[in-house]
Amino acid sequence: MDVSMTLWVLTILGLCALIAADFFIGRKPHDVSVKEVGIWTVVWIVLAALFGLGLLFFGNSQASGEFFAGFITEKSLSVDNLFVFILIMAKFSVPSHLQQRVLLFGVLIALVLRAIFIAAGAAVIANFSWVFYIFGAFLIYTAWKLIQEARSGDEEEEFEENRLLKSVEKKFGVADKYHGTKLFVRKNGKKVLTPLMVVMLAIGTTDVLFAMDSIPAIFGLTQDPYIVFTANAFALMGLRQLYFLIGGLLKKLVHLSYGLSVILGFIGVKLVLHALHENGVHVPEISIPVSLAVICGVLVITTITSLVATKGQAPAEEPQRDSVGA
Repeated sequence: MDVSMTLWVLTILGLCALIAADFFIGRKPHDVSVKEVGIWTVVWIVLAALFGLGLLFFGNSQASGEFFAGFITEKSLSVDNLFVFILIMAKFSVPSHLQQRVLLFGVLIALVLRAIFIAAGAAVIANFSWVFYIFGAFLIYTAWKLIQEARSGDEEEEFEENRLLKSVEKKFGVADKYHGTKLFVRKNGKKVLTPLMVVMLAIGTTDVLFAMDSIPAIFGLTQDPYIVFTANAFALMGLRQLYFLIGGLLKKLVHLSYGLSVILGFIGVKLVLHALHENGVHVPEISIPVSLAVICGVLVITTITSLVATKGQAPAEEPQRDSVGA
């Protein structure tokens, strides 16, 4: 799909306007209600659906199908991110009334970093078609790892800070307590980070690790940078509300890893077939309608089997919250 610079600018401005509206409506730190997050979850899903329909009417059916397939894939992969977000919130003992602010800015950082990844990925794909083999093999390997982890039953019990986060903390220092919504405070005459700033960076930079499989996955569905970016944007911007809406239900999605592994493996095979086709090998290619059907079918089956498997189980207890380290 040919996308003009004007459309790119208008799209980014539109997303910025929506993000600003989301921020100013909930700018005062507070404990969010189920009604509030429910409304915003529906709003973001409806906006994504309207955008996809807009691509259908003003673009073409292929672009619309690629967007919906990409959006659903990114959304399903992002649900897995919520497990880690819960661990991060517990690790830094984030007060409940500040969690909404943390997630908003953490997701914004993630969106900027993903945009860089997308631009780099698009440039590589445009110049080196063989990269599809690497992406495909990586996704198949990731799918296998997910199955192994799911079968082992081992769960990550505590969030470990990455090297970037540790280096930032070491360089700037961290206050020993939260100071409302402040990101920096003065300590002994020196400006230091507040725990709020640290946890925002933690969520934003940790998402980059998830982008290592989600970005190749969506490039397996479409090579259009515009669709890749918008699908990621809509999937991420609804993630904050999803955290509060289904946070307590995540433990019930016991088969989610199996479902995601099937989806990643399927897209990995699709990428390899596409690469072979590009190199003149006569192999069947998987169409977008088939991809969309497989992705949706796997997610529906995974959700149903998970709910059946956990029916009657008592809800899991909240993770024990650690004190914030300076």
